[in-house]
Amino acid sequence: MPVSTNDLKNGMTLDLPEGLFTVVEFQHVKPGKGGAFVRTKLKNVRTGAVLDKTYRADEKLEQAIIDKHEMQFLYRDGDEYVFMDSTSYEQIQVSRPTLGDAASFLREGNAVYLQMHGSDIIGIDLPAAVELTVTDTEPGLQGDRVSGARKPATVETGLVVQVPLFVNSGESIRVDTRTGEYLARA
Repeated sequence: MPVSTNDLKNGMTLDLPEGLFTVVEFQHVKPGKGGAFVRTKLKNVRTGAVLDKTYRADEKLEQAIIDKHEMQFLYRDGDEYVFMDSTSYEQIQVSRPTLGDAASFLREGNAVYLQMHGSDIIGIDLPAAVELTVTDTEPGLQGDRVSGARKPATVETGLVVQVPLFVNSGESIRVDTRTGEYLARA
């Protein structure tokens, strides 16, 4: 679907000859002499590489249509993650590189949205925070009450999170999926 460079928005996905790109930022420039142009910063959906490109004003680009399918994460099978469509109960396998950092926040039974372009999975939308169980951390020392002190804790997905000293193994914590930081006890 063609879209004019004058109609670009942050977060829009474009299907360029170089691949699928998301618009990170754009700026319309109207110099005193010459024609107007649009300076863009684009992020490759698959590799994460950032590309700076300049287009003439009103140049046509191809907009990619991204469908979001609600899926439930069932289980991990080696390097493959198995998801089930919430409406058709169809199961699909997704490789770890396709999921990227999001794989560290997936817990069996979680509902997520897979982003699809045609039949290709290009990404995953997670909730803002997830509950994970701490599997391994050192016990907090009695009397060690330094304000803001942190210690590493490994959660059930293998992710290592910096947590306050009072958090112990076996407890559930809330983790921010955007930053990977501890939010609170669950």
